[in-house]
Amino acid sequence: MPRNRLRYRISAVVGSALLAMTALLLGSGTAQAALPTPIAASTARSYLSGMTATAETHASTYDRDLFPTWITISGTCDTREYVIKRDGTSVVTDSACKATSGHWTSVYDGATTTDPSTFDIDHLVPLAEAWASGAWAWTTAQRQAFANDVTRPQLLAVSASSNRSKGDDDPAEWLPQSSFRCTYARAWVQVKHYYGLTVDSAEKSTLQSVLSGC
Repeated sequence: MPRNRLRYRISAVVGSALLAMTALLLGSGTAQAALPTPIAASTARSYLSGMTATAETHASTYDRDLFPTWITISGTCDTREYVIKRDGTSVVTDSACKATSGHWTSVYDGATTTDPSTFDIDHLVPLAEAWASGAWAWTTAQRQAFANDVTRPQLLAVSASSNRSKGDDDPAEWLPQSSFRCTYARAWVQVKHYYGLTVDSAEKSTLQSVLSGC
């Protein structure tokens, strides 16, 4: 992907996210945003077929601090608080945008909770994975946009145990519960395609296998 096109796409993340935020009530109350819907399986298969399997690089130089999180999305709401509210049901927040009640179900493993502190915000394409797939060459601003992208299906509120089980693994090393695998593969390809990130051979093979059954 040409560098100027990649810069345009990444810089567009912040603008599109801010437009989405203005349409939402992010203070107290129960108004919520819709969970981003991944691209269709057919589109994901097409995108994936155009990705040349490429070995990962620069893994040893990864540092999470190079991906600033969390940032303020609107008012007092930061990225985590926004996703917690978006991914729950009947969520009520206080004036500081902290969820005070609601119900959450982890799409990775089916775990449920009424205590959002027990859930993590997962980067569907992990930050370390992104780094080794090309983000090592980005600016800090571009990495911040990626790490706080609430427009693509890149951030999900999931159980802490499933998030820790996944770690920095790609789909060749970890997949969620079977009922969510097609959605996960579609979202993974969408995010990597949008940001111009590479896929390695094992990762591509696993994604092709999952998507073929979707």
